[in-house]
Amino acid sequence: MSKVPPIVLNFKAYSESAGEKGMSLVKTCEEVAEETGVGIAVCPQQVDLALAAEKAGIPVYAQHVEAFEAGSRTGYVVLEAVKASGAQGTLLNHSEHPMEIAAIEAVIRRAKELGLITLACANNTEVSRSIAALGPSAIAVEPPALIGSGIPVSKADPGIVSDSVEAVKNLDPKIQVFCGAGISTGSDVKAALELGAEGVLLASGVVKASDPRKVLLDLASGVP
Repeated sequence: MSKVPPIVLNFKAYSESAGEKGMSLVKTCEEVAEETGVGIAVCPQQVDLALAAEKAGIPVYAQHVEAFEAGSRTGYVVLEAVKASGAQGTLLNHSEHPMEIAAIEAVIRRAKELGLITLACANNTEVSRSIAALGPSAIAVEPPALIGSGIPVSKADPGIVSDSVEAVKNLDPKIQVFCGAGISTGSDVKAALELGAEGVLLASGVVKASDPRKVLLDLASGVP
């Protein structure tokens, strides 16, 4: 299974990332990835998932899935549909869409059966350790108070990054560790990687930027 690239962009449900605007952002991410050689994955809005997966030459992940198998589940997103869309995996347990630990475990187990990547979010080191025991592809530690704040976790709370890296790697060295919340510049990315993280999860710093391409190029400059 492929690794999660060092930059993962969550489109959330912003108006700036819906429909044609979202597809334009996918294209920009792809162009920056090709230009810089730095891997970028995108998490488009759920209604755009299949279209993004069809058009993108970079990894595409769902923003969330339910812990259900395919069947009579009106209005839910299941892993089988994510795979059928052409996407390569999914985010899990974002602070804006939290999940019970049993549901996280069920999704991770089923994703492995389907060959899909799981990038699970955690709000602190203890939660990172608990989710690591379930065997996701990657974990992104994100203190909720810093999400969208413009204050990068890699500088505001470096201990939570380094401690989470240690906790996860002690359980399973194969699990990648990312950090998120407030990441918006190349120096933020560089600081995160120096703390042991293998990448960053971000959203508004790019999606709501007046020039997303410029921001993405700056972010990529922080990846050696």
